[in-house]
Amino acid sequence: MTSVLVVGSGIAGLWTAIRAAEAGCDVTVVTKSAIGEGSTPWAQGGIAAAIFPGDAPARHAADTLAAGAGLGDREAIDVLTTEGPARIRDLIRFGVAFDRDESGIARGLEAAHSRARILHAGGDATGAAIEAALVETVRRRGIRVLERATLVDLVVEGGRVVGARMLVEGGADAAGPSRDLRADAVVLATGGAGMLFAHTTNPDAATGDGVAAAARAGAEVADLEFVQFHPTALAVPGTPLISEAVRGEGAVIRDAGGRRFLLDVDARGELAPRDVVARAVWRRMAQQGGEPVRLDATALGAEFLARRFPSLDRACRAAGFDWSREPVPIVPAAHYAMGGVVTDLDGRSSLPALWAVGEAARTGVHGANRLASNSLLEGAVFAERAAGAIAHADSADAGRAAPPIRPARDGGPAIRRAGGVAAVGGEAERVSTDMAPGAAGAPVHRDELRRLMWDRVGLERDAAGLAEASARLDGWHSPAPVDRRSVEDRNLLDLARLTVAAALARGESVGAHTRTDAPASPAAPRTAQHPTPERQAA
Repeated sequence: MTSVLVVGSGIAGLWTAIRAAEAGCDVTVVTKSAIGEGSTPWAQGGIAAAIFPGDAPARHAADTLAAGAGLGDREAIDVLTTEGPARIRDLIRFGVAFDRDESGIARGLEAAHSRARILHAGGDATGAAIEAALVETVRRRGIRVLERATLVDLVVEGGRVVGARMLVEGGADAAGPSRDLRADAVVLATGGAGMLFAHTTNPDAATGDGVAAAARAGAEVADLEFVQFHPTALAVPGTPLISEAVRGEGAVIRDAGGRRFLLDVDARGELAPRDVVARAVWRRMAQQGGEPVRLDATALGAEFLARRFPSLDRACRAAGFDWSREPVPIVPAAHYAMGGVVTDLDGRSSLPALWAVGEAARTGVHGANRLASNSLLEGAVFAERAAGAIAHADSADAGRAAPPIRPARDGGPAIRRAGGVAAVGGEAERVSTDMAPGAAGAPVHRDELRRLMWDRVGLERDAAGLAEASARLDGWHSPAPVDRRSVEDRNLLDLARLTVAAALARGESVGAHTRTDAPASPAAPRTAQHPTPERQAA
C-alpha cells in the first residue's frame, strides 16, 4: 500500500487526500492550523468552469491564456479547462450547494472572462462552502489528520524525498516536538506566500512553507516573480478582499475626483485583467498623493448587495462603511502566487517522491497573471490528477521524478537550488537561502522584510530597487527553526531572496511583473481571440 503524506488542508490538499484514500492509499494530512482553516475558506469570488450553454472549454482556455499575457502552458491550460466541468460535478457530489436562479445553477461574470461562467456558493462564500464539504468528506472517510503541525523541512535520502520534518505544537516541549513523518509520496499543498508583503489579502498562515522547503531540498521552482496584486482590498487594517465579482455585477472604480478612470487604460474598464486594473489603481493613487481610490457599488442597491454579497456587506459595515450609499476606499494588496514548485501535468516535481498541488505548485496554467476564479479550479483539477497518478503507481513508481520539466512558454527563468547557489535562467547566482542561524548579519525582522518587499518588489519594480532589496536581504540571517514563528520567518527570508533573484532575471515587463526600467513584452496579448464582454456603461 502506498503511503501518502499531504501537507496542507485547503482544496488541493484535501482533494488529493480524499481521492488517494478512496483508491486504497494510506493517507495522512498534516496542517499548520486547524483543518478547515487556511486560504481556501477566504475565497469569495467563485470557481470558473465552462458548463453553461454558449460556452466551451476552448473559450475558457483562450481567456486563461490571454489573462496570463500569453505565457501560460497551453497543454496545462487545456487540462484545466477540459477537466474542469467534471470537477464541478464532483464538488456537487461532495455536497457543495452552488447558488441557483430560475435557470438552474447561477453564473457570474468576472474580469477578463468572455462569458459568465463563475459558480458561487453562499453568495460570496464559495471557498468556505467547498472547504466545509471537503472537511466533512475527510472525516467521513476516516482519513488521519494531524493539526497544528508546521513543515520544517523535507527529508531527503539518496536524492529522493522520504518524508517531512514537522514541528508539532502542544507537546511536552513548549515549542513542540519535532518529528519526521515518512511516506512513499509527499504532496505539498501549502498554499501561497502573501505574507511576504506588507499588505495582503491572505491569512497569516500564507508564508510559503512548502515552496521554501522544496527549494531548500533542491526541487525546481519557477515564476516566483509573478505575484498577483488584487486591485480591490478595503483600505482598512488587514486589507480584506472585496471580490472581483462585485465589479462583475456592475460596480465601478473612481478616483478622488469621482472620475471613472479605468476606461482610459483598457476598453474593458473594471473587467480588464487583474494586473492591468491593479497597476492603474496604484498609479492613480500615486497621482493623488497616496489617497485610496473608491469602489462605487451604490448603483447595485442595499438589498442586492446584502443578498448577493452577505459577507462583504457585513465586512464593509463593520469597517464603518455603508457601501450601498457611498463608495468605499480600496487599495491593491498581494493576493496570489503564480509561481511555485514546478510540476508536470500530474503534480510530480523535479525531485523524486515530491509532488505539489494548488497555489504551491507552478503548473504553468496561470502564466504571468491568473485569470479570476481559476485558482479553486486548478486546485481541484490537478489534485485529482496527482491522486490518480500516485494511487495507480506502486511505491517505487510513486517516488520517481517528473520527466524533464516543460519550460516556460517564453523560455523564462526557472530556479534550481543547491546549497546557497540558485541557477537562474541557466546561470548561477548567489542566493543566501541557507545562512546558518547566528551567522554574521542582523536577524531577520518579519515586519521589516514585508515592508521592504512591498516597497521594492511590489506592483512596480526596477533594477536599482531590486538590487537594494537583494543586498538588504543578504544582510539578514534566519533564526533557528524551533517554533512556528521562527520556521515561518526562515521561509519568508528564503522566498524573498528567490523572488528578488527571479525578478532581477526577468528584464522585461509582462503580466504581473512590471519593471519600470524595462519595456513591456512585445508578445503579450491581453485579449482572447473572441468577442469580449460589452463595455460597461459609465
